[in-house]
Amino acid sequence: MSNYLTRHQTDQGPRWALNGHYLSEGISLSSLLREPGDGILSTLATAGDGPAADGELLAPIDDGQEVWAAGVTYLRSREARVEESQSKDLYQKVYEAERVEVFFKANGWRVMGHGQAVRIRRDSQWNVPEPELTLVISCDGEIVGYTAGNDMSSRDIEGENPLYLPQAKIYDGSCAVGPGILLSDPQALVDLPIYMSIWRDGAAAFQGETSSAQLKRSLAEIAGWLTRELAIPHGALLMTGTGIVPPDNFTLAVGDAVRIEVGELSLENIVQS
Repeated sequence: MSNYLTRHQTDQGPRWALNGHYLSEGISLSSLLREPGDGILSTLATAGDGPAADGELLAPIDDGQEVWAAGVTYLRSREARVEESQSKDLYQKVYEAERVEVFFKANGWRVMGHGQAVRIRRDSQWNVPEPELTLVISCDGEIVGYTAGNDMSSRDIEGENPLYLPQAKIYDGSCAVGPGILLSDPQALVDLPIYMSIWRDGAAAFQGETSSAQLKRSLAEIAGWLTRELAIPHGALLMTGTGIVPPDNFTLAVGDAVRIEVGELSLENIVQS
Protein backbone atom coordinates (compact mmCIF):
# COMPACT_ATOMS: atom_id res chain seq x y z
CA MET A 1 0.00 0.00 0.00
CA SER A 2 1.35 3.43 -0.92
CA ASN A 3 0.65 6.62 1.01
CA TYR A 4 -0.32 4.60 4.07
CA LEU A 5 -0.36 6.49 7.38
CA THR A 6 -0.04 4.77 10.75
CA ARG A 7 0.28 6.06 14.32
CA HIS A 8 2.62 4.45 16.83
CA GLN A 9 3.49 4.65 20.50
CA THR A 10 7.11 5.67 21.18
CA ASP A 11 9.09 6.62 24.27
CA GLN A 12 8.46 10.27 23.33
CA GLY A 13 4.73 9.77 22.80
CA PRO A 14 2.59 9.04 19.72
CA ARG A 15 4.29 9.48 16.36
CA TRP A 16 2.99 9.17 12.80
CA ALA A 17 4.57 7.10 10.04
CA LEU A 18 4.23 6.95 6.26
CA ASN A 19 4.64 3.60 4.51
CA GLY A 20 6.35 2.08 7.54
CA HIS A 21 8.80 4.92 8.29
CA TYR A 22 8.43 7.60 10.93
CA LEU A 23 7.59 11.10 9.81
CA SER A 24 9.16 14.18 11.37
CA GLU A 25 7.99 14.59 14.97
CA GLY A 26 6.06 17.77 14.17
CA ILE A 27 3.82 16.06 11.62
CA SER A 28 0.46 14.72 12.79
CA LEU A 29 -2.84 13.90 11.15
CA SER A 30 -4.21 17.16 12.54
CA SER A 31 -1.44 19.18 10.90
CA LEU A 32 -1.91 17.36 7.59
CA LEU A 33 -5.69 17.80 7.53
CA ARG A 34 -5.40 21.49 8.38
CA GLU A 35 -4.20 21.87 4.79
CA PRO A 36 -6.47 21.74 1.75
CA GLY A 37 -6.66 18.21 0.40
CA ASP A 38 -4.29 18.79 -2.50
CA GLY A 39 -1.54 20.00 -0.14
CA ILE A 40 -1.29 16.84 1.97
CA LEU A 41 0.74 14.77 -0.48
CA SER A 42 3.04 17.74 -1.09
CA THR A 43 3.77 17.96 2.62
CA LEU A 44 4.41 14.24 2.87
CA ALA A 45 6.71 14.32 -0.15
CA THR A 46 9.09 16.61 1.72
CA ALA A 47 8.74 14.92 5.11
CA GLY A 48 11.67 12.59 4.53
CA ASP A 49 12.08 8.91 5.36
CA GLY A 50 12.70 8.41 9.05
CA PRO A 51 13.63 5.17 10.81
CA ALA A 52 11.38 2.13 10.54
CA ALA A 53 8.20 2.51 12.58
CA ASP A 54 8.44 -0.17 15.26
CA GLY A 55 6.27 1.21 18.07
CA GLU A 56 2.94 -0.25 19.16
CA LEU A 57 0.18 0.52 16.68
CA LEU A 58 -2.36 3.10 17.88
CA ALA A 59 -5.68 4.24 16.48
CA PRO A 60 -4.95 6.47 13.45
CA ILE A 61 -6.39 9.66 14.90
CA ASP A 62 -5.00 12.44 17.09
CA ASP A 63 -6.39 12.89 20.59
CA GLY A 64 -7.98 16.26 19.77
CA GLN A 65 -9.73 15.12 16.59
CA GLU A 66 -13.27 13.78 16.25
CA VAL A 67 -15.08 10.81 14.75
CA TRP A 68 -18.58 11.43 13.36
CA ALA A 69 -20.99 8.92 11.87
CA ALA A 70 -23.85 8.76 9.39
CA GLY A 71 -26.82 6.47 9.91
CA VAL A 72 -29.39 4.57 7.84
CA THR A 73 -27.38 4.96 4.63
CA TYR A 74 -27.80 1.32 3.48
CA LEU A 75 -31.05 -0.51 2.83
CA ARG A 76 -29.97 -3.26 5.25
CA SER A 77 -29.46 -0.70 7.99
CA ARG A 78 -32.92 0.75 7.38
CA GLU A 79 -34.43 -2.74 7.60
CA ALA A 80 -32.62 -3.50 10.85
CA ARG A 81 -33.63 -0.21 12.47
CA VAL A 82 -37.27 -0.82 11.48
CA GLU A 83 -37.14 -4.34 12.96
CA GLU A 84 -35.71 -3.22 16.31
CA SER A 85 -37.56 0.05 16.81
CA GLN A 86 -40.86 0.94 18.43
CA SER A 87 -40.91 3.97 16.08
CA LYS A 88 -40.63 2.05 12.83
CA ASP A 89 -41.66 4.72 10.33
CA LEU A 90 -39.00 7.12 11.60
CA TYR A 91 -36.14 5.15 10.01
CA GLN A 92 -37.95 4.81 6.71
CA LYS A 93 -38.29 8.61 6.64
CA VAL A 94 -34.59 9.06 7.46
CA TYR A 95 -33.58 6.67 4.68
CA GLU A 96 -35.67 8.52 2.11
CA ALA A 97 -35.03 12.09 3.32
CA GLU A 98 -32.79 14.62 1.62
CA ARG A 99 -31.00 15.34 4.90
CA VAL A 100 -28.46 12.75 6.08
CA GLU A 101 -28.52 11.58 9.69
CA VAL A 102 -25.14 12.63 11.11
CA PHE A 103 -24.16 12.19 14.74
CA PHE A 104 -21.09 12.54 16.93
CA LYS A 105 -19.34 9.25 17.73
CA ALA A 106 -16.09 9.82 19.66
CA ASN A 107 -13.24 12.13 20.59
CA GLY A 108 -9.91 10.93 19.26
CA TRP A 109 -8.60 10.03 22.70
CA ARG A 110 -11.52 7.62 23.18
CA VAL A 111 -10.97 5.67 19.94
CA MET A 112 -9.61 2.12 20.02
CA GLY A 113 -7.09 0.90 17.45
CA HIS A 114 -6.29 -2.39 15.75
CA GLY A 115 -5.72 -5.13 18.33
CA GLN A 116 -7.28 -3.14 21.17
CA ALA A 117 -10.50 -3.99 23.00
CA VAL A 118 -13.98 -2.70 22.23
CA ARG A 119 -16.79 -2.93 24.78
CA ILE A 120 -20.44 -3.82 25.15
CA ARG A 121 -22.56 -1.80 27.56
CA ARG A 122 -23.38 -3.48 30.86
CA ASP A 123 -26.94 -2.13 30.72
CA SER A 124 -27.67 -3.53 27.26
CA GLN A 125 -28.69 -7.03 26.21
CA TRP A 126 -28.42 -6.66 22.42
CA ASN A 127 -25.08 -5.46 21.06
CA VAL A 128 -23.53 -5.64 17.61
CA PRO A 129 -20.48 -4.30 15.77
CA GLU A 130 -21.12 -2.21 12.67
CA PRO A 131 -18.41 -2.38 9.97
CA GLU A 132 -18.07 0.92 8.16
CA LEU A 133 -16.04 2.62 5.48
CA THR A 134 -14.64 5.56 7.44
CA LEU A 135 -13.71 8.65 5.47
CA VAL A 136 -10.78 10.91 6.31
CA ILE A 137 -11.79 14.51 5.62
CA SER A 138 -9.56 17.58 5.41
CA CYS A 139 -10.32 21.02 6.84
CA ASP A 140 -11.99 22.10 3.60
CA GLY A 141 -14.33 19.10 3.57
CA GLU A 142 -12.42 17.13 0.93
CA ILE A 143 -12.26 13.34 1.20
CA VAL A 144 -8.56 12.44 1.18
CA GLY A 145 -8.55 8.80 2.25
CA TYR A 146 -10.17 6.12 4.34
CA THR A 147 -9.78 3.68 7.19
CA ALA A 148 -11.83 0.77 8.54
CA GLY A 149 -14.27 1.51 11.35
CA ASN A 150 -16.31 -0.36 13.95
CA ASP A 151 -19.34 1.60 15.16
CA MET A 152 -20.35 -0.49 18.19
CA SER A 153 -24.08 -0.24 18.86
CA SER A 154 -26.58 -1.26 21.56
CA ARG A 155 -29.61 -2.14 19.45
CA ASP A 156 -32.07 -2.55 22.32
CA ILE A 157 -31.32 0.91 23.72
CA GLU A 158 -31.86 2.74 20.43
CA GLY A 159 -34.79 0.45 19.64
CA GLU A 160 -36.56 1.45 22.84
CA ASN A 161 -36.47 5.11 21.86
CA PRO A 162 -34.53 6.81 19.02
CA LEU A 163 -33.67 9.67 21.38
CA TYR A 164 -31.48 7.19 23.26
CA LEU A 165 -29.16 6.95 20.23
CA PRO A 166 -26.30 8.82 21.98
CA GLN A 167 -26.27 6.21 24.75
CA ALA A 168 -26.53 3.36 22.25
CA LYS A 169 -23.62 4.73 20.24
CA ILE A 170 -21.38 6.75 22.57
CA TYR A 171 -19.73 5.04 25.53
CA ASP A 172 -16.27 3.86 26.55
CA GLY A 173 -14.91 1.41 23.99
CA SER A 174 -17.69 2.01 21.46
CA CYS A 175 -15.50 3.16 18.56
CA ALA A 176 -12.55 1.52 16.82
CA VAL A 177 -10.73 2.54 13.64
CA GLY A 178 -7.62 1.31 11.92
CA PRO A 179 -5.20 -0.17 11.43
CA GLY A 180 -4.07 2.90 9.46
CA ILE A 181 -5.21 5.45 6.90
CA LEU A 182 -4.88 4.87 3.18
CA LEU A 183 -4.73 8.19 1.35
CA SER A 184 -6.81 7.84 -1.78
CA ASP A 185 -8.76 9.60 -4.49
CA PRO A 186 -12.48 9.63 -3.53
CA GLN A 187 -13.40 7.89 -6.80
CA ALA A 188 -11.44 4.84 -5.66
CA LEU A 189 -13.79 4.46 -2.68
CA VAL A 190 -17.13 4.14 -4.44
CA ASP A 191 -17.04 0.32 -4.74
CA LEU A 192 -14.88 -0.95 -1.90
CA PRO A 193 -15.62 -4.45 -0.58
CA ILE A 194 -16.63 -4.53 3.09
CA TYR A 195 -16.52 -7.76 5.07
CA MET A 196 -17.10 -8.68 8.72
CA SER A 197 -16.59 -11.89 10.64
CA ILE A 198 -17.21 -12.53 14.34
CA TRP A 199 -15.38 -15.40 15.99
CA ARG A 200 -16.46 -17.12 19.20
CA ASP A 201 -14.55 -19.98 20.83
CA GLY A 202 -12.53 -20.46 17.66
CA ALA A 203 -15.51 -20.77 15.33
CA ALA A 204 -17.22 -18.26 13.07
CA ALA A 205 -20.39 -16.99 14.78
CA PHE A 206 -21.30 -14.59 11.97
CA GLN A 207 -20.00 -13.56 8.57
CA GLY A 208 -21.33 -10.95 6.17
CA GLU A 209 -20.26 -8.79 3.26
CA THR A 210 -21.36 -5.77 1.27
CA SER A 211 -19.81 -2.97 -0.76
CA SER A 212 -19.69 0.79 -0.53
CA ALA A 213 -21.47 0.75 -3.90
CA GLN A 214 -24.61 -0.23 -1.95
CA LEU A 215 -24.72 3.14 -0.19
CA LYS A 216 -27.90 5.05 -0.99
CA ARG A 217 -25.99 8.34 -0.99
CA SER A 218 -22.70 9.42 -2.50
CA LEU A 219 -19.68 9.81 -0.25
CA ALA A 220 -19.44 13.50 -1.16
CA GLU A 221 -23.08 13.98 -0.14
CA ILE A 222 -22.51 12.35 3.26
CA ALA A 223 -19.37 14.41 3.89
CA GLY A 224 -21.15 17.54 2.74
CA TRP A 225 -23.85 17.22 5.39
CA LEU A 226 -21.21 16.92 8.12
CA THR A 227 -19.45 20.12 7.08
CA ARG A 228 -22.50 22.13 6.00
CA GLU A 229 -22.67 24.17 9.22
CA LEU A 230 -19.74 22.67 11.13
CA ALA A 231 -16.09 23.71 10.91
CA ILE A 232 -13.51 20.94 11.14
CA PRO A 233 -10.24 22.91 11.35
CA HIS A 234 -8.26 19.78 12.27
CA GLY A 235 -10.10 17.53 9.84
CA ALA A 236 -12.27 14.62 10.95
CA LEU A 237 -13.09 10.97 10.46
CA LEU A 238 -16.59 10.12 9.24
CA MET A 239 -18.15 6.67 9.44
CA THR A 240 -20.53 6.21 6.50
CA GLY A 241 -23.01 3.67 7.90
CA THR A 242 -23.28 -0.09 7.82
CA GLY A 243 -24.65 -2.49 5.26
CA ILE A 244 -23.94 -5.57 7.40
CA VAL A 245 -26.19 -6.38 10.36
CA PRO A 246 -26.23 -9.74 12.18
CA PRO A 247 -29.63 -11.45 12.60
CA ASP A 248 -31.94 -10.34 15.40
CA ASN A 249 -31.11 -13.38 17.54
CA PHE A 250 -27.41 -12.49 17.62
CA THR A 251 -25.67 -10.42 20.27
CA LEU A 252 -21.97 -10.00 21.02
CA ALA A 253 -20.43 -11.82 23.96
CA VAL A 254 -17.34 -11.05 26.00
CA GLY A 255 -14.35 -12.67 24.33
CA ASP A 256 -15.70 -12.45 20.78
CA ALA A 257 -13.19 -11.40 18.12
CA VAL A 258 -14.46 -8.98 15.47
CA ARG A 259 -12.64 -8.71 12.14
CA ILE A 260 -13.63 -5.92 9.74
CA GLU A 261 -12.15 -5.57 6.27
CA VAL A 262 -12.68 -2.45 4.18
CA GLY A 263 -10.83 -2.37 0.89
CA GLU A 264 -7.19 -3.16 1.64
CA LEU A 265 -7.49 -2.56 5.40
CA SER A 266 -8.28 -5.07 8.14
CA LEU A 267 -9.29 -4.06 11.69
CA GLU A 268 -9.45 -6.62 14.51
CA ASN A 269 -10.74 -6.12 18.06
CA ILE A 270 -11.63 -8.31 21.04
CA VAL A 271 -14.89 -7.64 22.92
CA GLN A 272 -14.82 -6.80 26.62
CA SER A 273 -17.53 -5.75 29.06
